[in-house]
Amino acid sequence: MPATQLGQLSPVAIAFFFAFIGVTLGITYWAARKTKTTSEFYAAGGGISGFQNGLALAGDFMSAASFLGIAHLVATGGYDGLIYSVGYLVGWPIVMFLIAEPLRNLGKYTFADVVAYRLRQRPVKTMAAIGSITTVIIYLTAQMVGAGTLIKLMFGLEYETALLGVGVLMIAYVLFGGMLATTWVQIIKAVLLIGGATVLTLLVLNHFGWSYGNLFSSVRALPNGQDLLTPGHYKVATSGFDLVSLSLGLMFGTAGLPHILMRFYTVPNAREARKSVFVATGFIGYFYILTFTIGYGAAALVPAKYMAKVVPGTPGMGNNVAAPLLAEILGGGPFLGFLCAVAFATILAVVAGLTLAGASAISHDLYAGVVKGGVSDEKSEVRVAKTATVVLGVIAVLFGLLFKEVNVAFMVGLAFAVAASANFPALLLSVFWRKFTTQAAVASMIVGLLSAVILIVLSPTVWTDVFKLTSTPPIPLKNPAIISMPLSFLTAFVVSLLTRDDKADAAFEEQQMRATFGG
Repeated sequence: MPATQLGQLSPVAIAFFFAFIGVTLGITYWAARKTKTTSEFYAAGGGISGFQNGLALAGDFMSAASFLGIAHLVATGGYDGLIYSVGYLVGWPIVMFLIAEPLRNLGKYTFADVVAYRLRQRPVKTMAAIGSITTVIIYLTAQMVGAGTLIKLMFGLEYETALLGVGVLMIAYVLFGGMLATTWVQIIKAVLLIGGATVLTLLVLNHFGWSYGNLFSSVRALPNGQDLLTPGHYKVATSGFDLVSLSLGLMFGTAGLPHILMRFYTVPNAREARKSVFVATGFIGYFYILTFTIGYGAAALVPAKYMAKVVPGTPGMGNNVAAPLLAEILGGGPFLGFLCAVAFATILAVVAGLTLAGASAISHDLYAGVVKGGVSDEKSEVRVAKTATVVLGVIAVLFGLLFKEVNVAFMVGLAFAVAASANFPALLLSVFWRKFTTQAAVASMIVGLLSAVILIVLSPTVWTDVFKLTSTPPIPLKNPAIISMPLSFLTAFVVSLLTRDDKADAAFEEQQMRATFGG
């Protein structure tokens, strides 16, 4: 393989980058003229179709970290890297069959609306908002560091300049266009990402004569080929137990991610909500199947020394270059430039969705639900949401600067673990268990949030990799969900049995009717 163009200024990448920015800013201007009320800002007025929302959900979920990261994990770690592809996908049937319809029928703008539907608003919404904001900031930091490093790596800009640019664009999309602009940014990004991954997969198959047998034979011929093709080498976890924990976090975390859950309020009814999950599952499943071929294609065609040495000392995204290098080998500099621009567009779209979810938690849950006791005028709520957008944008840039020398891959896993532990149990039990009480909801969210964060801090990913401590990590697991999620459920059950909430009990039947048939 000749010297790579990765890390050099690419005219093609710059052209695609500015084309994407131009189109999406045009959409933002158009959306700004239609976004006046809280419903329009948070949920695009409920005017998004099921198919459009399905594409937007896929766009919200398929981050650059998952595309670049999974491809590189498969290329360097083999079979076990596929746990991410499977884990990200299998969470969607849970969303479809347990969450989508009740969420759309019971809520208004955030998942906290559902948890607090028959419980006391202030304590529940306070804790739900804290869980949402924590998840958003963790996820947002990982994406921002990825964005800054990706642009530094692929466009030749300084990290700080790239990070500031991403922050400004992210704020502009949300501040002026709200959910409508964010939705269309997600749709365009999803089409570009799926299209780019499809072309790369076809190029891999064409290179190997359209035969997976030829591809796997080439992989098997590598010095570590047998390890790449067989499971159980734990490249993504410390043990089989840890691998199960990772899987649980990825599966159930999907059903607790606030930027995913709020998308169900953009469609007009529960039927369209179910349709959007069905569409999203199809696109996401197709996309993650492609990462399987791309990863093994990179293992066979990209020399290991390039994946290890092409970005020495680069933070965050330094181990995620398998797919871009493969694109350069098979499609040349122009295709590399296109894929780089698509990866950047992917990050922009995801951070916009995350910022909107965080702003909604602050303005709708904390300001309107807690401070104003559920009684607030639309103008003040939208104003608070826009202020929160700017604040979150600034926080994201500052955290991106703070963590720029740290590999933040663990943050994505932590975001899923927090969502699975703090958000999902309370959401599920509030809908399906009559005896669930306000005290149990609050206690469950507190225990889930704190246990996930504490366990990850005491794990090898932070104790050894971030803090650089030489002692043995107190917790051997890299992924806390197998402990933190059951703790959250157990807390909910115990506290519910020890407390009474007659109002919540009495409202259960009415809630079930509304959750099933709408209202």
